[in-house]
Amino acid sequence: MPSLKPQFDPITDPLGIGLASVPGNGQIPPGTPGGPLKRRASEDGTALPAPKKFILAGPWDLDVPTNVIIYERAPTNLLHVHPEVEALRCGLLAKLRQCYQELCHTRESIDAPKDSFNRWLMERKVIDCGSDPLLPSQCFPEISMSMYREIMNDIPIKLVRPKFTGDARKQLSRYAEAAKKVIESREASPESRKVVKWNAEDTFQWLRRTVGATFDDFQDRLAHLKRQCQPHLTETVKASVEGICLKIYHLSSEYAKKVKDKNAQLLKESNLGDAIPVSGPASTQRKVWCYPVQFSLPTLRLPQIEYLPEREQTMLRFHNDAMCINNTHLTKLEHLYRYNCFDDRKFEMFLPRVWCMLKRYQTYLGSTESQATQMALPVTVFECLQRSFGVSFECFGSPLNCYFRQYCSAFADTDAYFGSRGPFLDFRPISGSFQANPPYCEELMEAMVNHFERLLSDSAEPLSFVVFLPEWRDPAPNALIKLEGSHFKRKQVVVPAMEHEYRHGFQHILPKGEVNIRAIHGTLVVWLQNAAGHARWGPTEERVEALLEAWRPGRERERDRQELLSPPRQTPVASQTPAPVPVPMPMTPTASPVLLTPVPITATPNTTMAAPPTIISSHTI
Repeated sequence: MPSLKPQFDPITDPLGIGLASVPGNGQIPPGTPGGPLKRRASEDGTALPAPKKFILAGPWDLDVPTNVIIYERAPTNLLHVHPEVEALRCGLLAKLRQCYQELCHTRESIDAPKDSFNRWLMERKVIDCGSDPLLPSQCFPEISMSMYREIMNDIPIKLVRPKFTGDARKQLSRYAEAAKKVIESREASPESRKVVKWNAEDTFQWLRRTVGATFDDFQDRLAHLKRQCQPHLTETVKASVEGICLKIYHLSSEYAKKVKDKNAQLLKESNLGDAIPVSGPASTQRKVWCYPVQFSLPTLRLPQIEYLPEREQTMLRFHNDAMCINNTHLTKLEHLYRYNCFDDRKFEMFLPRVWCMLKRYQTYLGSTESQATQMALPVTVFECLQRSFGVSFECFGSPLNCYFRQYCSAFADTDAYFGSRGPFLDFRPISGSFQANPPYCEELMEAMVNHFERLLSDSAEPLSFVVFLPEWRDPAPNALIKLEGSHFKRKQVVVPAMEHEYRHGFQHILPKGEVNIRAIHGTLVVWLQNAAGHARWGPTEERVEALLEAWRPGRERERDRQELLSPPRQTPVASQTPAPVPVPMPMTPTASPVLLTPVPITATPNTTMAAPPTIISSHTI
C-alpha cells in the first residue's frame, strides 16, 4: 500500500509547520483517519495549574461564601437605573426635603426635626406599595405618625438638655413665651386658651420672684409646664401638623409619577416601550442558594460618565454633578460587580451604575449628620461573627458599607449589580446565619422583629439572627420590647456606651483615620434562633465573650497594625459553613429577554459543595 501524505489543519496550521513526523515507514498509525491528531492541553498527563486567586485587602471579606438558602423567586419589575432618571429623582427628593423644612418653619415656626425626613422615608417604605424605589407613592394611612410625632414634639420649641443653670432658666422662659404665642395666634378653644395663658403667666411670675433656683428647679418647673400645656397645644395645632404630613406625602406621589414618566420616555426613545417582562419561575418551591436581585426588563443604553482619578479618591461626574469615592471602595465595588453582575462582563455600564448608586445614597442621607443610618460594625466584630456564629449575610447593608458580598439593602435597583438581595422585609430565607444592624427607625425595627418571628416560625432548618439595637429605655421602643420577649431569644447582652465603636456611615469618602467613632449609647445584642439554628450556632459563653472582646475600642486599629507588621499569607481559609453550588449567570435581558434561573440545591446544606468561581485578575478601569 502506498504511503499516504499526512493531512494538516488548513485553519490553524495552513503551512503544515506544526505537523508531527510520521512514525516508522511514514505510514499513518491505524485508527487515525485523515491524518495524525494534534495534541491538546486536556490530553496531557498533567493538569493546568489552578488560576491565581486575587484577594482584595480592605475592611471586608468578599470571599466568604453564602450559607443562606431561599426559595427561587421571580425577577423584579423595577427598571434599570439611568443617570438622567436618577438625577431627576434625586433632584425632586432634595426639593421635597427643602419643602419640608419650609413648611415647618412657616407654619409652626420651628426647624424640621433632625433626621425626621430620613426616618419618614424609612417608615413609609415599610408600608409603601408604589413602584418607585425611593419616593413613597402608595401608602395607607397617608399621614405618617412618625413625622407627626416628631413635629409635635418640637412644638412650641425644641427642648434640649441644658448644660448650665442659666441655659435651663432661658429654656423655661422661651417655652412659656412660645406656648403663649401659639395659643394666641391659632383658633383654640376657650378652655385651652385659658389654661395655657394662665400657666405661662404663672411661670413668668415664678421666674421674677425666684432667686437662686437650682438647675433641677428649672427642669422640674419646665416638666410641669409641659404637662399642663402640651395637650392643649397638641389639640390646637393638630390640623396644621397633619396638613404638613399630607402635603409632603402628596408631593412625593406627584414626584414619583414624574420619574415614572421620564422612564417611560427613555424606554420609548430606545424602542423598548413594548418590552415584555421576563416571566418568573414555574415553581417557587425550589430551594437555591441566595442570589442577587434579577431584573425582568431590559436595560437602556447608558451615557458616558467622566472618570477623574486622584491620589486617594476618584471623582465620577455626569452633567457637572460630581460624586466622590475613595479608591479602595471603588475597587471593592468593582469586585462586587464582577461577582454579581452578569449582563455587563465588559464593564461598559459599570461607571454609570456606580454614579447612580452614589447619587442615590448621597441624596437619601441628605447630610453628614445623617450618617447614623449607615453605620456599620467594626471589622473585628464581623470576623468574630463569621468565625463563631457562621454569619455570612447582612440584613441591612449597602454596597458601600457591606462586609460580606451577600447582603440586603434599601434599594434593589441601584444595589443589585453589586450583590444586593433587595430590601430585607421582602427577603424570605429558610436557612442561614445573619447579622442585623438596622437603621434607627422605630417602625422599621418593629417590622424587622416581626419578620424575624415569622421566618423562625416557618422554618425547621438552621436559622439564626444576631441583632444589634440601640439600648433606648426612656421609653423603650416596641421593637426592643418584642425582641426581649421573643420565645426565639437565646441570649442577650448589653455593650455599655462609649465602650465600643462603629464604623462611620460615610466611610467610603472619609480618610481611614476618621472612620471609627465611639458609640454614644449602649447597644443591645440579641440572638434569635430556632432549635436547629441554636444547635449549630448557639451563643455559648466562650463565643459571646469573644464577640465582646472583639468590640472593644481600638481592636480594629490593633488588627490593622498587626497585619501591617506581619501580613498573613494570602491563603483562603476554609469556611466553617459548606461552600455553595455556584449560581449560573442570571443574565439581564437586552433585545430578547431570557432568564437563566439559578441551579437548584441537589444536596442537603450539610453536604460539601463546589465553591464559587474564583477571581482570576483585577479589572482596570
